[in-house]
Amino acid sequence: MKVYIKTYGCQMNERDSNALAATLIQRGYEMTSEEKEADILLFNTCSVREQAELKAVGKVGILKKLKKVRPHILIGMLGCMAQRKGAELLKELPHLDFVIGTDQLAKLPDIIEKELLKREQVSFTETNKDLPQSLTEHLETNSISDFIAIMRGCDMFCSYCIVPYVRGREKSREIQEIADETKKLADKGVKEIMLLGQNVSAFGLSQNTKVRPVESPFADLLREINKINGIERIRFISPHPFFFNDKLINAICECEKVCNNIHLPLQSGSDRILKLMNRRYDSTMYMDIVNKLKALVPDITFSTDVIVAFPGETQEDFNCTRNVMNEVGFDNAYIFKYSPREGTPAAKFEDQIPQKIKEERNHILLDDLKERTTKHNKLCEGRIFKILVEGPSVRNPDRWSGRTTNNRTTVFNPAATLKVGDIVDVYIERSTSMTLFGRVV
Repeated sequence: MKVYIKTYGCQMNERDSNALAATLIQRGYEMTSEEKEADILLFNTCSVREQAELKAVGKVGILKKLKKVRPHILIGMLGCMAQRKGAELLKELPHLDFVIGTDQLAKLPDIIEKELLKREQVSFTETNKDLPQSLTEHLETNSISDFIAIMRGCDMFCSYCIVPYVRGREKSREIQEIADETKKLADKGVKEIMLLGQNVSAFGLSQNTKVRPVESPFADLLREINKINGIERIRFISPHPFFFNDKLINAICECEKVCNNIHLPLQSGSDRILKLMNRRYDSTMYMDIVNKLKALVPDITFSTDVIVAFPGETQEDFNCTRNVMNEVGFDNAYIFKYSPREGTPAAKFEDQIPQKIKEERNHILLDDLKERTTKHNKLCEGRIFKILVEGPSVRNPDRWSGRTTNNRTTVFNPAATLKVGDIVDVYIERSTSMTLFGRVV
């Protein structure tokens, strides 16, 4: 039987879909990229923003017509929205066969087999107190990069965020288990790994940490993976500044395989708004982390997440965010207009910001970002960077592409002996706001 998986949302969802596909293949199923060919259609959903939920519900709603023509097909919704809405989705979409929450994903193959026999609408959204069965399988690909989920859930309960309610409390895997998974990927030719978690910097720490910790099991994990032969680059997403202590900063500095591009969510540069968000840090603590990393790690760059027009955000608050963003000099930023999520404290806050102001502030930060990245990339011209070769450029197959260790996309003329996974020196000849262009030297 053929299975189609559509993924919405973050890298964690992408990793879950990859692992589920690999597991289903082991059970004898065949994956397809064409939904019209599929006997089983799965939609791995996101709840972080309302638009992501609407897209998933809209897509599955359209499939009602397909199910009338092909009544044998199974349709399932997985992940965060499935966890949040559960059986409510089955009522809203009568042609939907099952929903599976975040803690039950590893049971998907068994659930499919039972559903093929029973054909009854069912919801599997129970939560586990302990770490759910790890999804450690990986699809066989020729990719030199892969994801590893090191933990699930979040204990921070930021006032705007639905994640703790749909992904549950923080549950970390064992360092040795993660190292073993990394070694297996390295043996298959993977050169770069991305460590995933809703709050990776809190990896391995006890729940309900009220005081900023001095220990960092995540730093210990980075040092362990840094030893693994074959892995050339280590990235991670997303950390929380509250847990970004000196031990972690020193590990980033001392582990040569940890890339010198750090994603460090800011959310707001206003201390007043950060307090309303329940972020547990202020702009001074945030800049202290940034300045320490800049002092210790050559050529380090930063990316971030920012929410504009959080309830009650004044022009002064917005200016604080803009100033911090310019002071850090982010090379990339995921800038989101605040979207109320039912069930979170911020959805009930007064002083919700009009859509027009949301749009205006969003565009200002995007314009600032484009101006900064154009300047930063211009400074790269005339320099040589080590590039991890990813393969032919999507836009021009006669040229190849890869990334610098600080995550700048680079397009270049390949040498005759070049192959995917090589690390080569590239001289940068020109640039745009998004891309560096050069030649192998």
